[in-house]
This record gives sequence, C-alpha cells and structure tokens, in this order.
Amino acid sequence: MMILDDNILAGTKGFLDSEEGASLYRIALAASSLGPCLEIGSYCGKSSIYLGKACRKNNQVLYSVDHHRGSEEQQPGEEYFDPDLFDYHIFKMDTLPFFRRTIHLADLEDTVIPIVCRSETASKSWATPLGLVFIDGGHSLEAARLDYISWAGHIVSGGMLLIHDIFENPEEGGLAPFTVYREALDSGLFHELPMVKTLGVLQRK
Repeated sequence: MMILDDNILAGTKGFLDSEEGASLYRIALAASSLGPCLEIGSYCGKSSIYLGKACRKNNQVLYSVDHHRGSEEQQPGEEYFDPDLFDYHIFKMDTLPFFRRTIHLADLEDTVIPIVCRSETASKSWATPLGLVFIDGGHSLEAARLDYISWAGHIVSGGMLLIHDIFENPEEGGLAPFTVYREALDSGLFHELPMVKTLGVLQRK
C-alpha cells in the first residue's frame, strides 16, 4: 500500500493527475525490482514522489533527469508559464530549488538522484540497465522523440516504458507523446498495457 503525505503532493506544482500518480507508484514498485528507475522531466518533483517512494521500497534509486529550465510550453508568454518559477536575475526558468524542496520534504534525498542537464546529454555515457523509464519532458516532437531514442534501449527485458500526456485528438493536447508512443509500439520491442488516463504503459519484451 502506498503511504504518501497528501499535503506534500497538494503543495507541489505539477500536471500529474492523482490516478496517474498512483499508477506510477504501482508500476515502479514492480519495475524497481529489476533495476533503478529513471524519469525525464521532473519539474518540481510531483512524479518523483510517486516513483521515489516505490523505488525506496525495493532499496533502489530513481535518477531524475531535468535541465530545470522549463520545457517549450513553460517559457514566458507560453500557455503553461508560471512566474513563480522564473528567475528574474538571470531571466530564465529555474525549477531546481522547488524540486529540491519537494525531495527534502518527501524524505527522498537518499533515493532520488538529480541529474541536471538535458536528457540526451545524460544518455551519452549511460551504461546502467534500467527497470523503468518515464518520459515527461519537452512535448515538441523533436524533444519527445529524442528522449525515447536516448533511453528506450537501456530498459531491461520485462522493464517498463511510461509516456505521459498522450492525446490522440489534437484538440485535447499535443500529439508528440502520442506519436512517440506509436513509434515505440511499431518498433516491436514493447507490449502495450492498458493506459491510465493520459499515461501510456509499455513493457519491454
């Protein structure tokens, strides 16, 4: 059973639905028995709580990859811009202090390993097999596809690939995560499992 502090989750900025979060926890609880987990796009740490708590149950770690400068849609003038997360001294987004606060409050500093850079940069010398990869970074087609190409090959057999914000209808959201989800299926490397709202769930063969 998952035991989380609802006050911490409620006070953490993010776009993850609670039902999707509960599924992240459940899936990571099984997948982290196969190896460490990795998320791309931690933002302020909401998904990191669900994934990190599951990893800790198995004495495993979560690598959290994010440059913390915000994705395309979170920049000034864009739909998801949040002025609270903007550093006016350097005139850039900076979600890292909020992420670190979340990890501290959730008592996950010995479980969650922040990697502060672009995901393709982190992947260049990556050699650790992964039980789970959660893609929730930039939602342009280029960014989402690069995240998939960079990390899917590191997932062990039986491990999980999770992709957030999948919308088939362009009126509901961006098509990039859905396109990458279909590419993963077409690769023949993954089995399709039931989606949870906008969370795509694939298992490595």
